[in-house]
Amino acid sequence: MTSHTITAAASGTWKLGDLEINRIGFGAMRLPQTGEAFAADAAPRDRDQAIAVLRRAVELGVNHIDTAAFYFSRLRSANELINRALAPYPDDLVITTKVGPHRDPSGEWWHAEPEQLRGQVEENLRQLGRDHLDVVNLRMLGNRSIADRFGALAELRDAGLIRHLGVSNVTPEQLAEARAIAPVVCVQNQYGIGVRPDHDAFVRDCGEQGIAFVPFYAIAGTGREAGASGADGDEVLAVARAHGVSAAQVRLAWTLHRGPHVLAIPGTGDPDHLTANVAAGALRLSEDDLALLDGLHRRGA
Repeated sequence: MTSHTITAAASGTWKLGDLEINRIGFGAMRLPQTGEAFAADAAPRDRDQAIAVLRRAVELGVNHIDTAAFYFSRLRSANELINRALAPYPDDLVITTKVGPHRDPSGEWWHAEPEQLRGQVEENLRQLGRDHLDVVNLRMLGNRSIADRFGALAELRDAGLIRHLGVSNVTPEQLAEARAIAPVVCVQNQYGIGVRPDHDAFVRDCGEQGIAFVPFYAIAGTGREAGASGADGDEVLAVARAHGVSAAQVRLAWTLHRGPHVLAIPGTGDPDHLTANVAAGALRLSEDDLALLDGLHRRGA
């Protein structure tokens, strides 16, 4: 499979509410730094390189970018890089951000109370240079009630600051709790080959409810913020060899094969990795490929 002419359109489309996007998007978490995201000693990424990657992503048809105000390094902010690279924004570009967690400049984390969420939304608006946010995900920490926080965001949606709402790091019960308050267009949870096979039914249920499922760390897996470990199972490597692609591309393609409502938001600061990630949207896995990978997935490998 050649990748130089493949665009994000090859992955197909899905609608977040009334916003149509290509299923292969871009995650901005890795943009502000090289190495592990959120590490105190992470080196800031070269500004020009980060801006070039964002612009190239849009050239390749990416029209869904996932970000957050807490994606920053010592000198770089993902939101401000996006603003610098892409404003004035293309009409079809959908920027999804998330609120709930917060990092202060020292890197210390805390979780916003309901009354603090408006400040987080306004911080994203300012950094991105927008008068409203396309999609805001409420990221939860722990198995706590979502109602007060999601209700606060629903009020901001009614006020016109937010167009659509999503949830992140949630259980099926928390999703149901949120949906009783306001429409939910997406669920963003950790998921991938061998990661959370117990989520399989939840992924399917989201599709049946017309809700996008957006896996994070689909390539990195258990490596999470540190990135992919390079320790891919024999099954992933065998499928990659058969198609002449990388293991990372197989992992992305597998997630997209979980249903037409499953989106991908791989992140990178490397232009070549970006091209390969977008090209994964054109990779069609056979029934035999899927059976092999599904077996690995169910074993939690």
